[in-house]
Amino acid sequence: MSDYDAYLAGDRTDDVALYLSESYVSDVEKLADRDDAERVEDGVVLVVEGERGRSVFKSITGMGAMDFGSAAMDNPGHVDGDLAGGDCPHASDGPQEHSAQFAFSFAEPQNEEVGGLYAEGDVIHAYVYCSCGESYSDKWLAGER
Repeated sequence: MSDYDAYLAGDRTDDVALYLSESYVSDVEKLADRDDAERVEDGVVLVVEGERGRSVFKSITGMGAMDFGSAAMDNPGHVDGDLAGGDCPHASDGPQEHSAQFAFSFAEPQNEEVGGLYAEGDVIHAYVYCSCGESYSDKWLAGER
């Protein structure tokens, strides 16, 4: 099982995952050659230890991961289970294109004390930056999408 598959299954809750689209990064093939990367249809996904992943995210996007996540939480949307796309909640606002440019994701271990979704299993949190300039978020049980 690849690190990417293990992450999506909820087996790497100390790591973060970063999706970077071909349209956002200039040399996706170079990124795909990294040991912690997996090439996906329209880009690359990096699975990196948490703190280091936040640093990698900032160096690539110029944004702090937690600030980005906080802003995206205000706009619930649908993020694909592979982190490489979704449905921007602003798609009905006009004719511009809506495609995921990058995503930041972390997995939270099951926590029965919190209740709700968290009591059912590990939860994947995902935050997407859309080509329209907006960001949005989603969460789901690991392995369910």
